[in-house]
Amino acid sequence: MRICIYGAGAIGGYLGVELMRAGADVSLVARGAHLAAMRQNGLKLLIGDEARVVHPRCTDNPAELGEQDYVIICLKAHSITGVIEPMQPLLGDRTRIVTAVNGIPYWYFHKHGGRHEGSTLESIDPGGRQWNELGPERAIGCVVYPATEIEAPGVIRHVYGNNFPLGEPSGEITSDVQKLSELFMAAGMKAPVLDRIRDEIWLKLWGNVCFNPISALTHATLDVICSNPGTRALSRAIMLEAQAIAESLGVKFRVDVERRIEGARKVGAHKTSMLQDLERGRPVEIDPLITVVQEMGRMTGIATPPSMRCWPWSRSAPGWPASMTERPAPQQQKRWRWRDPDGQCYALGPLPPPCRNRLRATHPVRHLRARRRHVRRHATDWTNAGAGQRRAARPDATE
Repeated sequence: MRICIYGAGAIGGYLGVELMRAGADVSLVARGAHLAAMRQNGLKLLIGDEARVVHPRCTDNPAELGEQDYVIICLKAHSITGVIEPMQPLLGDRTRIVTAVNGIPYWYFHKHGGRHEGSTLESIDPGGRQWNELGPERAIGCVVYPATEIEAPGVIRHVYGNNFPLGEPSGEITSDVQKLSELFMAAGMKAPVLDRIRDEIWLKLWGNVCFNPISALTHATLDVICSNPGTRALSRAIMLEAQAIAESLGVKFRVDVERRIEGARKVGAHKTSMLQDLERGRPVEIDPLITVVQEMGRMTGIATPPSMRCWPWSRSAPGWPASMTERPAPQQQKRWRWRDPDGQCYALGPLPPPCRNRLRATHPVRHLRARRRHVRRHATDWTNAGAGQRRAARPDATE
């Protein structure tokens, strides 16, 4: 069984080490300093106090590897379209593509049934290229629950989790998905085969769609987001609208909103992947986690106002750069607000750099505390609110 992991970053590297230790024929596609380190020193996985080292076949040229039985895509979802052509030499008549990515995958409406059968989603698959050139019939769904990070080039740190639920878009239990599940389990991971993989995709996305953008806006970790009244209320509002969209498409949630939020809180002081990308100057996963939910809301006729208010990083948002690979200058950073249906007003946004770390060290939720205000007909400027300046009403603006 030949397996190529396309994108040997944090999750891809973790899978590569564990599958190789189980005896699988694994090759990795990577680039840059990470690839150079793997070639020179091997790939090291740190789990607790244990270091596991393997020496995989790795390259930045997929054509060297030939056709594979499985190609496991571990890239950020917005990067997949850019590697369709280099990926072609890996694909044979029987090759299966495993989408180990966050968010909604390109094949979502393949064998979905109903009026949206065969639809493509422009926000994650512009022009339908993934659908047409990779093929939805090749796909096996995979939901990624572990948290890992690249500690240094060639070194992966495992933080928690080992669960990778798998499933065919059709819900069938095929020999292909069973073989892959057995291999994952032989490598010490959990890989249950589900007959409703879309339910699990939405369960994971349910948290991503709210916690990720809120963490990027506030620079807060999961425990703070889920404990603070303001961000918890906003998370709940976004999750309820996402639930309405998903259920209109036939998805069934096996837990309720409060249990999902509590599960995230118990993870502790963990930075979401979006916040980590933002801090490191990398492109963030806006489209596969946020825009796609709004697109599916339009398809189903369900409005998404809380997520639209929460996400001011649209291309026209004031104070943010056109490219998300650049951080806004300190004077451009703003505090954002959100008012729930009960009239409770919450301040959201990063503190100005001079006081952010000092306040966080002693009062981790001070800058996120709820503020009750009378509902007014005019808008309020929250710029530099964290620096202690009084908010200036702008009578010429509208809410």
